[in-house]
Formats: sequence, structure tokens, C-alpha cells
Amino acid sequence: MSTARNVPDISIPDQQLNQQVLAGDALGAFEKYYAEDVVMQENEEAPRKGKAVNRKFEQDFFGSVEQLHGGKVLASAVNGDVSFSEWEYDLTFKGGQRIVLKQVAVRRWANGQVVHEKFYFNKGA
Repeated sequence: MSTARNVPDISIPDQQLNQQVLAGDALGAFEKYYAEDVVMQENEEAPRKGKAVNRKFEQDFFGSVEQLHGGKVLASAVNGDVSFSEWEYDLTFKGGQRIVLKQVAVRRWANGQVVHEKFYFNKGA
């Protein structure tokens, strides 16, 4: 006998978060959608634990960007309490290095907030 899990639909907050990031308000989206005990990770680097630590990381990253030329979500999906999105950003860092960053973000949600997010990307991008 199978039992159905009562998992809230996270597709709407996930879409709203993505739209807020694409509108240029990634830090506002972070404040609204990420839990206080969020764990975030880049590839296989050590996870960063807690909203304060991750806020600083996000502020430092976005502070290093001189210009965002464009960004888009290439694909996204939701399965239970996990969402997946494939991103492409065209940006120039302060100092003049322009890159096209392609990454996949995997988010685990609880109570309407992201509690874990891992980014997969090629560092040579």
C-alpha cells in the first residue's frame, strides 16, 4: 500500500523567486525566499550554513559584478519539495572580465522557503 506525501506546491514560489532574480533583485529574493538556517553550496566546495553567512557571500558576489548584460532561465522543473533551474548569465565583473555563466541550481524547500541550494557549474565558464 502506498502512502501519498502531502507536499505543498513549490512551483509558484520557485517561479516568483526566479522572476525576482531576473528582474535584478537577487538580494531581495534571497531575503524573501531563503530560510534562516539555509545551507548553500557551490559545486563540491564546503557548504555555507546560515542566512547571515550566505547573505555576505551573495552581497560579495553581486558587488563584484560591474554589469549584468542579460540572464535567463533555460529550463526548470519541480519534483516534490525540490526545484531545478538551468540558468545563463552574461555579465562583466569589475576589472573588465566578461563571461557567460551557465549553471544549474537545485533547491530544497520547506515551509515556503529554500532550506538548501546547490549550484552546479563549470568553473572554466
